[in-house]
Amino acid sequence: MSKPDILLYTAPTPNGWKASVMLEELGVSYEVSPMNLAGKEQKEQAYLKINPNGRIPAIVDRSNGDFAVFESGAILIYLARKYGRFLPSDPNGESRVLQWLMFQMSGVGPMMGQANVFYRYMPEKIPIAIERYQNECRRLFEVLDRQLQGRDFLCDEFSIADIAHWCWIRIHEWGGIDVSGLDNLLTWEARMAARPGCIRGVDVPEPSDFLASASKHIETARNLLQR
Repeated sequence: MSKPDILLYTAPTPNGWKASVMLEELGVSYEVSPMNLAGKEQKEQAYLKINPNGRIPAIVDRSNGDFAVFESGAILIYLARKYGRFLPSDPNGESRVLQWLMFQMSGVGPMMGQANVFYRYMPEKIPIAIERYQNECRRLFEVLDRQLQGRDFLCDEFSIADIAHWCWIRIHEWGGIDVSGLDNLLTWEARMAARPGCIRGVDVPEPSDFLASASKHIETARNLLQR
């Protein structure tokens, strides 16, 4: 029996979920290789040949000469083009989706990541840093809320931009980010959470509840911060 085209290296994090949600939404067969981040498997030489940055996720496309793709946004684009879904084929439509994908990659993800670090992981609480990143996340969320006015999805049709944002925004509580009054964003978040592909995707490689597993995630994150 032949192996699936896509081999996914991942862990239960927002960036990892982007790839698994995408694959579940596509409905294609894929193989999962779970990565033990606390054990620093992502820093081993065998994996660094796939992802020189030593992060997750990464994929290997066996149908394309074992072609490796790292960086979650690049994986979304690669898979969208490979399977012809969730990225418009017309130049303007594609550009709109990629603009919002870059908004997530350069803004929402990094700022939420810093909010998580200072609010949840750092042993010493630094109020000015916590406030700085929580406020910036709130500002970015307000941009998204305005974009979602009158729309079901960020670019009207469901796309990789929605996947990228939802995988982070669904854990906004983890960084203590205020979402009160952002009704368009919250409605969209619920709409995304009701999609079967999204539901299945965030259970890869294992079910993960950040709030219920706080001590485990904090310990892992602090170990990574000390590397």
